[in-house]
Amino acid sequence: MSAEPAILILGANSLETARRVQAILPDARIHGLAARVSGADVTFDDFGDTLRNLYRAGHPLVVLCAAGIVIRALASLLQDKGAEPPVLAVAEDGSAVVPLLGGLSGVNVLARRIAAALAVAPAITTTGELRFGTCLLNPPPGFRLANMADGKTFIADLLAGATMRIAGEAPWLREAKLPLDDAGKLVASVTTEARAAQTNELLFRPAVIAVAVRRGGGDLVARIDAALATARLARESLALLLVPDNSIADRDIASAAAAFEIPLRMAGDSQHPEPAARHAGDGIELLVFAHPADLAGLGRRRGRLSVIGLGPGDPLMMIPAARAALDAAEDIVGYETYVRMARPLRADQVVHASDNREELWRARQAFDLAAQGRRVAVVSSGDPGVFAMAAAVLEALDGSDDPAWRAVELEVLPGVSAALAAAAKAGAPLGHDFCLISLSDNLKPWSVITDRLAHAAEGDFAMAFYNPISKARPWQLGEAIEILRRHRAPATPVVLGRDIGRPAESLRVTSLGELRPEMVDMRTVVIVGSSTTRLVARPDGGSWVYTPRWYGNEPAKKQA
Repeated sequence: MSAEPAILILGANSLETARRVQAILPDARIHGLAARVSGADVTFDDFGDTLRNLYRAGHPLVVLCAAGIVIRALASLLQDKGAEPPVLAVAEDGSAVVPLLGGLSGVNVLARRIAAALAVAPAITTTGELRFGTCLLNPPPGFRLANMADGKTFIADLLAGATMRIAGEAPWLREAKLPLDDAGKLVASVTTEARAAQTNELLFRPAVIAVAVRRGGGDLVARIDAALATARLARESLALLLVPDNSIADRDIASAAAAFEIPLRMAGDSQHPEPAARHAGDGIELLVFAHPADLAGLGRRRGRLSVIGLGPGDPLMMIPAARAALDAAEDIVGYETYVRMARPLRADQVVHASDNREELWRARQAFDLAAQGRRVAVVSSGDPGVFAMAAAVLEALDGSDDPAWRAVELEVLPGVSAALAAAAKAGAPLGHDFCLISLSDNLKPWSVITDRLAHAAEGDFAMAFYNPISKARPWQLGEAIEILRRHRAPATPVVLGRDIGRPAESLRVTSLGELRPEMVDMRTVVIVGSSTTRLVARPDGGSWVYTPRWYGNEPAKKQA
């Protein structure tokens, strides 16, 4: 998955321009300096660290500030020209668009798009691109330059007055302002032929070869290489692996796709143009098409179902991998309250919101969507594996014999659970052995809950209670408290965390002796300490709560 663009702003005056840029880059998110910007999609505290981290991760960067600030922030990272993502500086009022880095990754193309949206001229300074209207070293999607190292000399010769010719189909070059001459000294060749670049040649490979896999196996990479060698076809022209539907999850096949850095597609009954040539191999067939566009409808991609933990509600407490999977999704499935927590979402993402008690229905809906080859995200608050959607998704899969569901790429991405978020706000009440118990008897008998409570209390676990009380069962928490008081002293610390990570969050530290059901509602996590849980005074008059890692009356000896 390619990284989505990031728009960085340092002040509120830049937000309007940032939104105009975002309109033409719908995958982009606006990152705003927390102390100065409200209304950004993401906030940050340290500009330099944020910019460098996004750069290292390969995100195209549109930074609304002075170019010098960007250059100084990235200076220590500017080593490998071929690996850099596009980086642009844009004036906060939209009056200037300056491409800074990423000439080989399309920065000038991006600069022209942004400048057109802002109705200004981009400040492109690349001599070759100004002269010829294209970057020779950055071919369009579907083509790869095989000898990048020769590009600098090739362009220098063109600028010095040499002419060039084109061998093969390269419409983007014929449309440029290049000095073309059938007898030119320089040549740009577009070919699938397996050969080295010649002197004065730029060698482009069209991605036009699909490998139809008839038989998997650990030697698949070697078999493909052998077939390419026999047919005298270049590795760089491989475009995708086409496999039977029931083989899409085969590890050897996935490893081969990764080795060649090409996608996997399920053959199914997809329709496609007749290839220009076919070459048989050992358990495979090479399908060679005339143009990269001919492969657009070839096969069906493997669907992906990501079960995502959104954390307690604060976007800063969502792990980056979960945010990335959410941004990559085409369909968002979840309880409507949690779908709102997942914002910002793009206009092209399809939202499937439903009631909170329809977990299995949501899981089946998600599998049906992913089985069509779509990217689907199922969202849960907190961690999806803690009283949430991950178990429902796996239960739905366990109860299905649909092979299309089994072919879906399933991943579970963790989140900060409500108990851990509340514990962190309070200190470390779960610092030793602990257990999580839901007091809801919707899916298990109350007798099971009370039995587990009694055993956990007898075992001296710290405990966190989910779903502690509701209008339908107002008496249960009181009974749970009475069970705990049989095994815990009245002074045992209790933490009540309500809406932690959300605007209305509150945290209260009390004791088991003082705890009353009316202090708690359904949005409260109740954490009850063990016999060793302690309080530490805070400067603001409150208390930190922690359960020491040692067990007994005295702490363990300090380690040297």
